[in-house]
Amino acid sequence: MSDYSYPYRDMEFVLNQVLEFDRHCADLGLDVNAELGNAVLAEAGRLANEVLSPLNKAGDDRGAVLGENGVQETPGFGDAYAAFIENGWGSLVAEEEFGGQGLPVLLGTAVNEIWHSANMAFALCPMLSQGAVEAISQHGSDELKAAYLPKVISGEWTGTMNLTEPNAGSDLAAVAAKAVPQGDHYLITGQKIFITWGDHQMTENIVHLVLARLPDAPAGVKGISLFVVPKFILDGNGEPGERNDVACVSLEHKLGIHGSPTCVMSFGDNGGAIGYLVGEANKGLAYMFTMMNNARQAVGLQGLSISERAYQLALEYSRERIQGRDTDGSPAAIIRHPDVRRMLLTMRSGVEAMRGLAYETGVQNDLAHLSSDAAVRAQAQGRVDLYTPIVKGWMTEFAQELTSLGVQVHGGMGYVEETGAAQFFRDARILPIYEGTTGIQALDLIGRKTSSNGGALLAELLADIDETLTQVRGTAGMEGIAAALDDALQSMTQAREWILQHAAGNLQVMGAASVDMLMAMGYLTGGWMLARSALVAQRMLDAGEGDAQWLQAKILSARFYAAHLLPRVGSHCCSLQQDHDCISSFPDDQF
Repeated sequence: MSDYSYPYRDMEFVLNQVLEFDRHCADLGLDVNAELGNAVLAEAGRLANEVLSPLNKAGDDRGAVLGENGVQETPGFGDAYAAFIENGWGSLVAEEEFGGQGLPVLLGTAVNEIWHSANMAFALCPMLSQGAVEAISQHGSDELKAAYLPKVISGEWTGTMNLTEPNAGSDLAAVAAKAVPQGDHYLITGQKIFITWGDHQMTENIVHLVLARLPDAPAGVKGISLFVVPKFILDGNGEPGERNDVACVSLEHKLGIHGSPTCVMSFGDNGGAIGYLVGEANKGLAYMFTMMNNARQAVGLQGLSISERAYQLALEYSRERIQGRDTDGSPAAIIRHPDVRRMLLTMRSGVEAMRGLAYETGVQNDLAHLSSDAAVRAQAQGRVDLYTPIVKGWMTEFAQELTSLGVQVHGGMGYVEETGAAQFFRDARILPIYEGTTGIQALDLIGRKTSSNGGALLAELLADIDETLTQVRGTAGMEGIAAALDDALQSMTQAREWILQHAAGNLQVMGAASVDMLMAMGYLTGGWMLARSALVAQRMLDAGEGDAQWLQAKILSARFYAAHLLPRVGSHCCSLQQDHDCISSFPDDQF
């Protein structure tokens, strides 16, 4: 399996040219520029290629194991994590007040893409720590922040998210874990399942964020509280001391990401795990959504990352594998065959579309948190809210297709584990499931993010796409992109009106139409980002800037996406408006 090589040209192009990183940072009042951003990416690429990527197959072959002292991570992961925190990667976008570097989320998004492409199983550990930091930062008391944020931000400690229970998966109203007040803390009892990196030996402490119920809590989601439960209770100096009553009791045997331990965690087997309330009682679910939304965007980014890695491997193989004849009769590498080229362009343009959307979400995250203008912050937060289910749902679903194409390009060798293509396919399969399934993301998009606000957020986004379409129409050579984007935009505009008229308030119709809406919005926003990229590439060509051949390839990639993937918007929009009665009326006993 080849090492990962970060796609610096496209990453830097999207950051610096399409999203204007220098202007973005200046608008936010940050003393950060493209030169620094490029240097950060290059250094991240070095660590990814030299340290993390070589451990990717090792983690797949020999995952974490559970022993007498808890979970022992894959050999080599501990040293890799030490190198990771020694270079300050965990603190990149965190608040400076608690030891973070305060860099923009846009840059952090690009760096996280690198980690997940190089070794997704490893990268899940710091990913969850970032979510824990955000939850404690926004909702924790000053005492909790002071006690836990500096060490989690530095990476000296890691964080986890404990929601799911054997009888409480997507339905968190069924959470049964208990929290009994005792002095200045609570005693937590219960079991949590599917806890990513719930235990390991890489750090001296692990900070669990746990959902549980107080004795007098109301029923349902309104009675859930959030607690910080450390693996080791802090002593008087704020250092890990006595072992808390929390342990991993088993590890899940999974289809993929074997290097990432997925734990069954037991709290309070010996009287109760000591925990500390985050914020106010019975508001835990709202607080947890801070962490969950961070994780949903990060999981969407994983869809991009694993697809990029699969593309690199498929491209390398297609250049080396000689099979069949070229047009002149000479032996040909399979990259010369039209169908292989179709698959590679689907992978390439799909990755570029996802990258654009993920980074654009980073821009809006920065504006929502750092802009000095309250109106800008509010508008940006609305856009983040709208993007989040699309990023999480569409990008992870699309990754299923793209990583599968990676196997297909290899032919029979793709089905053989030694080539590595199968691992990326297996690793990607969890992405549409954890942190809320595709169906849950789709309901969020069609319900809370569209129907509940009269489609206002969606209308604003469609207007922005229309503005880009006007620019594309006025650019010579982009007639095909303009026509495809126009068709897709019209389809989604009409679908929005249908949703507001027929689905809003009707849970059956909303549920039946939701995934088609999500997928349509994914392909549309991806095509929008590629259209923006093509416009920038053409302007640079006209000005004689940059590598002309590479810029022309960017435009060709956008043309391919417009011709072959944007039409899916119309198909999904047509489907979402069709006969939904057949779904609700089909007899249960006839399935």
